[in-house]
Formats: sequence, structure tokens, C-alpha cells
Amino acid sequence: MAIEPTTKRTVLPGPAPYTVDDLLKLPDDGNRYELFNGSLVVSPAPTPPHQDAIFLLQTILYQAVPRHLKVLSTVNVRKSDRDLYIPDIVVLPRDRFKETKLEFSSNDVALAVEIGSPSTRARDRGMKTEAYASAGIPNYWRVELDEGPTLYVYELDGDSYKPPTAYKAGTTVTLSAPYPVSFDPADLVED
Repeated sequence: MAIEPTTKRTVLPGPAPYTVDDLLKLPDDGNRYELFNGSLVVSPAPTPPHQDAIFLLQTILYQAVPRHLKVLSTVNVRKSDRDLYIPDIVVLPRDRFKETKLEFSSNDVALAVEIGSPSTRARDRGMKTEAYASAGIPNYWRVELDEGPTLYVYELDGDSYKPPTAYKAGTTVTLSAPYPVSFDPADLVED
């Protein structure tokens, strides 16, 4: 017997701007809730190809990760009381993984990754790029599945990212940050 989706509505905790404490009071209703300067951004659950790409890239990163780092997906990353992000994948120090229960500080994140989808494209290219740079996250990767796929690699330069380097499917990417790893962006989609 199939379980029907809930008909309950999520009620926002008063008028914006919101805080992380407000956000953490929202029910687990299958949506992804993030805060950008107190503005609530809601995303539906990722599509199967998006989830598969997260899994495949997380596996590639896991196979190369040094012992002092940890690779995780969809965790809370807090920059301030009004900023909480949920990247598709993060790399952070293993000791912070052992100490943290609910949210990581943006200072802990060595790499944030977003897998693009039609519903998040503008956010991943603009708002998240600016937010992650402002949070001091040294490396940001954006994967555009509908471009072959293509991997865009951003490196922090002061308070903003340098223009990204694009790596198309069919080429082996060899990166040194946050640690050495090589793969073909085509490995992020299965035939």
C-alpha cells in the first residue's frame, strides 16, 4: 500500500528576515530550506539524475580523500545567524566531522559542490557563487549535467572567486585542491 504524501502545510515562523534558529524549527517535509542573508530559499528534493551525480562524484572524491579530510553530502553549513547553506557535497576536516552534530561552520569547508539542475541553475551560478566566496570557502565546484556534463572549478581570490575553469566531458581533469583527484566529468552520468 502506497503512503500518501502529507497534506500538512509548512508554516513560516513569522515575517522575513529569518534566522538559522527559525529555519531549524521547520518540519522535515522533503524540501531543502536554505537562508541567504535572512531570505528563505526552498528547493524540492533533487531529481534522480541529480542524486546519481552527487553519489558518483562523492564516490570519486571519497576514493582519493586523504585521511585528515571527510567527504559528505547535503549537510548544513552555517556562515552566520542569517546564512545557512546546504551544498550537494562538501569536503571538511575529519576532526570537525567527529565534533559536529547539526551544522558545520563555513570556515570548516574546504570544498563545496553543487550539481546544477534547471530549478537551481541561476542560484548555483549567481547567488551560491557569491555566498560561498563571501563565506570564505576556498574551492567551489559546479557541475552542469546538461552540458555534457561540464565541471566548473572556482578558486577563491580574496573575497571573490576567480573566473571558473571549465572542464568538458571527455577530458581527464586533474585537480590539486582541496586534494589531488583526477576524473572525467563524463564519469558523473551513467549511460
